[in-house]
Amino acid sequence: MPTIQIETEQILNAALQLPQQEFERLLTQLAARRLQQDRPERLSPDEADLLRKINIGLPSAELLRMKELIAKREDSLISNDELQELILLTDKAEHLNVERIQCLTEIAALRNITLNELMNQLGLLLKQ
Repeated sequence: MPTIQIETEQILNAALQLPQQEFERLLTQLAARRLQQDRPERLSPDEADLLRKINIGLPSAELLRMKELIAKREDSLISNDELQELILLTDKAEHLNVERIQCLTEIAALRNITLNELMNQLGLLLKQ
């Protein structure tokens, strides 16, 4: 497989251009792949399953619709029906984030470490 040379700064600049939700999914996927790469012999089937669940996000069409509705809301052009749709999509996205945290907590328990230690291992930053 051919390789290409990309500077770290180029990767960072490209990643920073992603929408927030896609950026967070990228971070999670990178952390999961690094974990698999660093610990392939110790990744249990349970951990692998939990890592797969962590990478589940809103489907592209729903993510795009959510962005459209957010833009309409910010421009004060959103109808009541659209606002209700945005609330449902936001609830769905938040539910997925809760599931991600639950999966991370389960992985931490499987390894007998704290969630913060796992987040550090995976290179995930906690917002304060």
